[in-house]
Amino acid sequence: MPSSSEYRPTRRIEGKPRVVVTRRLLPETEARMSELFDVTLSAEDKPLSREQLVAALNTAHVLVPTVTDAIDADLIAQAGPQFGLIANFGAGTEHIDLAAARARKIMVTNTPGVFTDDTADMTIALIISVARRLNYGGRTLRAGKWEGWAPSTMLGHRLSGKTLGIVGMGRIGQAVAHRARAFGLNVAYHSRHRLPEAFETMLGATYVDDLDDLVAAADILTLHCPASPETLHMIDARRIALMKPSAYLVNTARGQLVDEEALIEALVAGRIGGAGLDVFEHEPQVDARLLAHSNVAILPHMGSATFEGRIASGDKVIANIRFWADGHRPPDQVLQGLV
Repeated sequence: MPSSSEYRPTRRIEGKPRVVVTRRLLPETEARMSELFDVTLSAEDKPLSREQLVAALNTAHVLVPTVTDAIDADLIAQAGPQFGLIANFGAGTEHIDLAAARARKIMVTNTPGVFTDDTADMTIALIISVARRLNYGGRTLRAGKWEGWAPSTMLGHRLSGKTLGIVGMGRIGQAVAHRARAFGLNVAYHSRHRLPEAFETMLGATYVDDLDDLVAAADILTLHCPASPETLHMIDARRIALMKPSAYLVNTARGQLVDEEALIEALVAGRIGGAGLDVFEHEPQVDARLLAHSNVAILPHMGSATFEGRIASGDKVIANIRFWADGHRPPDQVLQGLV
């Protein structure tokens, strides 16, 4: 990989940098941005239109997008000569064309690590919810259909002794593995890079070289991979068919990792036990069959939704902008995909 010095800004912004923020952030973050930058904040908490994004790239020095903004090559090509930084709010950058940004000498930063614990907590919550049928029980109670305790209804599965298969053993995958031990789960994992033996011992995790083997062995399969062309529909009809009929699929990463139609077909046919979903293939649209299914624990992309995480992410965005505007390399510059 080229040396980091190649990616340092070559200019310093005189005065306050002009910054456009595409979504509403927490008041603390917006107030601090207003102090430090010539900032245009989001009046309505809705994704900007393409025309608004083009206007932002032609007037601002910095754009602060989120995962709901598609910053593609055509959009980047329309950026004005003053534009120099995409300071993403969030760790994922699949919505930004990194190669196109590099070609225009536009820097990209993100906010890694701040949502690790939040997403891991939500993963465990969904694992418990789908295995113990909490979603179904709550629906039954709210609908006024509960007829009282009975020995053979509302039955789920205990977690202790079950095999948790983790796909992707980065920060979040490791945090999930750490939590899983407290519930007596046996942890197995598949990842592009195997962890050092000391890490495996600490986490009580067993490496499985073949993803198909992990899918077939897991009682609960949880996904922690970024969205990319390589991971698109990595859990497809073929792999879902490998799962145990009693197994659960949990996804708090990106909806595109799962072929949603294949998942729905398997759920309706009873070929898998259930699913715990915080993300969806066509957000914000959610298939009505998922909403209606009795053993799908379902949430509206809440994995990172904590005050602490969102404040920390805002702090990182501000730091990245300040470093860049002062002519220094930001601490969270994204280098993936650079050649």
